[in-house]
Amino acid sequence: MRLTNYFKAFFSSEKAGGLILLVCTIFSLIVTNSVLQSSYLSIWHFSIAGHPLEYWINDGLMAIFFLLIGLELERELYDGELSSVNNALLPILAAVGGMIVPAAIHAFLNKGTVFSSGAGIPMATDIAFALGILSLLGNKVPASLKVFLTALAVIDDLGAIGVIAVFYTQTIVWMNVLLAMGIYVVLFILNKRKVYALWPYLIGGLIMWYCMLHSGIHATITGVLLAFVIPFGDRTKKSPSYTLQHFLHKPVAWFIIPVFALANTAIIINCNWTSIFQHHNELGIMAGLIAGKPIGILLFSMLGISVGICSLPNDLKWKHILGAGMLGGIGFTMSIFITLLAFKQDDIITTSKLSILIASLISGIMGWLWLNITLKKSTY
Repeated sequence: MRLTNYFKAFFSSEKAGGLILLVCTIFSLIVTNSVLQSSYLSIWHFSIAGHPLEYWINDGLMAIFFLLIGLELERELYDGELSSVNNALLPILAAVGGMIVPAAIHAFLNKGTVFSSGAGIPMATDIAFALGILSLLGNKVPASLKVFLTALAVIDDLGAIGVIAVFYTQTIVWMNVLLAMGIYVVLFILNKRKVYALWPYLIGGLIMWYCMLHSGIHATITGVLLAFVIPFGDRTKKSPSYTLQHFLHKPVAWFIIPVFALANTAIIINCNWTSIFQHHNELGIMAGLIAGKPIGILLFSMLGISVGICSLPNDLKWKHILGAGMLGGIGFTMSIFITLLAFKQDDIITTSKLSILIASLISGIMGWLWLNITLKKSTY
């Protein structure tokens, strides 16, 4: 399989983003647990318009991240690996398995407890970290594996967005929802009338975001909705969707996600941190990411191929799919994001974040070691 220049650029940007994300996480953890702890935490609690800076990062900047995810998915559906049903079914099934099995593990361990709302935490895959680790294997990685993991992670994120919309929305202010949907209809009409200027969509998207912010539905959903009304055009680099996607890649990879990591990995690690291994919530998160992800991804892929609805690319083996499943256990960004929606108590959020970091670290090391051993040197 030959990789397009666009895919190569995307893969490279995600690789760089993953390395930056790692540096920011390590930095945040070190500073939070140093003599600078108080000053560092006060940065994220600094009040702006009645809300802490952390709130605007999670509800504002992350909407731009979700906009990029939506644009990436739109491109894949129109002109990428997901545009062909045969190519799309394998990563789609793998993503479904990678969401259902981890969620089921957490739900089983926490049934009937206050932690049951955390079942969505181990469902997500962090694109930047997963592709960043895969890139460390260099030319040993077959093109089909890069495409499979990328498509899997994008679909995974879309599934996580759906979970947020359905299960992490409580009180709904319908008037604001209707206003947002009214604006969305207007943008949809502009799309159908082939209005290719970006500014009406961006202004409309900003107003939609404001309405969603005060609707009870998480405002970041606006990003994905907006992506699908921005015209894909004639599928060239001059199309509005491509132009915006290309523009957003570096700000998201080099600023938005690193800032999110800095703000949300400011975790105070106490001397009794190992006690998290005794709690079902944290065990559910770790078991879901470390074991549930690779099991779900592998089983659902095998199921799809065994019934004949999809096929395994010629340059991929089952051991490669298992390795991709292990890298799928790197939850990080989306898992932390869902944690903030699932729980309100600071101590539960802290231990959940710590569990995500530990599970993501273990999954990343497992995936790299497994693929490093099983992949033969080649000129892919």
